[in-house]
Amino acid sequence: MNLTNEDNQLLRELCSQHEVSFDKVVKLLAAVREYEFKERRFGIYDTLREILKTKETEEGKAQ
Repeated sequence: MNLTNEDNQLLRELCSQHEVSFDKVVKLLAAVREYEFKERRFGIYDTLREILKTKETEEGKAQ
């Protein structure tokens, strides 16, 4: 996902404030973007669910 430096910093700050994993949010955004222009978004909920189930310690390996 291509974020500007400013957007990247803002997202990191927001994730920190809300105690949410930055990597997980980036993966969620990338998944949504992947399905964005598909006529049918079949499977998006499964994809998002799998990302949310990923444990913090596995995030570095899951890339």
